[in-house]
Amino acid sequence: MVAQNKRNPGVPLDLDWIVDARINRSAIERRTATLPKRRSIKKEWQAAWLLRAVTCIDLTTLAGDDTPGRVRRLCAKAKQPLRPDMLEALDLDSEAITVGAVCVYPSRVRDAVEALQGTDIPVASVATGFPAGQTPLPQRIAEIEQAIESGAKEIDIVITRTHVLTGNWPALYDEIKHFRETCGDSAHMKSILATGDLGTLKQVYQASMVAMMAGSDFIKTSTGKESVNATLEFGLVMTRAIREYQDRTGYKVGFKPAGGISKAKQVLAWQALM
Repeated sequence: MVAQNKRNPGVPLDLDWIVDARINRSAIERRTATLPKRRSIKKEWQAAWLLRAVTCIDLTTLAGDDTPGRVRRLCAKAKQPLRPDMLEALDLDSEAITVGAVCVYPSRVRDAVEALQGTDIPVASVATGFPAGQTPLPQRIAEIEQAIESGAKEIDIVITRTHVLTGNWPALYDEIKHFRETCGDSAHMKSILATGDLGTLKQVYQASMVAMMAGSDFIKTSTGKESVNATLEFGLVMTRAIREYQDRTGYKVGFKPAGGISKAKQVLAWQALM
């Protein structure tokens, strides 16, 4: 067993582990149905949970009309996500509350890095043909290299969904491993599974496991561009895969839900899941 804070280096692909996966959909649906009701978080505890959620946000702009000015405004919001009067009311006006990261396209990374100088907020960049992942592998790798050269400290890669839908686990493993090697020690890698594009909860589990075996630092539900984004069912399957991977290998991998989470009640349900 390795130290729990060691970065996940990946492990050899274990096809038996992947192929033998079993998912009980009805049990998952029953479990997630209880999450919004399971814990009653009230008053100052609710405020504390929601404040914690703010610090986990990747504040993002991924639009065709992104400009340096828009990125600068986003970074200003990242540095001060809550109004000063709200922080004062919570007796937190002396605390430096910021979001977890700012996420942009590779071409806008340098703008974000410049705007966040003097802070500890990392810049994340989508890459590898986001959001569809349908561009040639050399081009996808080049996007990672460009983003890192511009100063990105986190890379959000998208997988080739075809590999999952056809059960081509070696191809998926090799692809993600290429991306992880390109990130190297320069950037942490979040693997976006685009769960809404996958066929079954079993495939979500299998894709999660392959992504971790290939060295992902985080696994992430969605690009935010699919018709179905983060759901509690996807989240439960992915977090149980993370737990099993850690139990077997000793390596801890992070989890990131993305897309469709817009209300405080939803945030609290996701935090209860975690």
